[in-house]
Amino acid sequence: MVQNLVCTPELGESLDPNALAIVLRLENTEYEPEQFPALICRPSGADSVVLLFASGRIVITGSPDLDTAEETFAALQDEVTDLLTVD
Repeated sequence: MVQNLVCTPELGESLDPNALAIVLRLENTEYEPEQFPALICRPSGADSVVLLFASGRIVITGSPDLDTAEETFAALQDEVTDLLTVD
């Protein structure tokens, strides 16, 4: 029985973790680049933990199934895309 998936999608664009921490709500995120190079995000209402790297690589862990991981990624991708398209 699968209990915990780890998925590694990519956005295909570089990210600014400092800006993302603000957009993704500070209470749900941690970013301490001196300790770990990724923004750690715990989406509200999800069991998943998302790691966002400046390179655009993402790690989603803690999802009980692929559908949950895909939903987590889709919601996060929408928020990040909004940030990337704002000038």
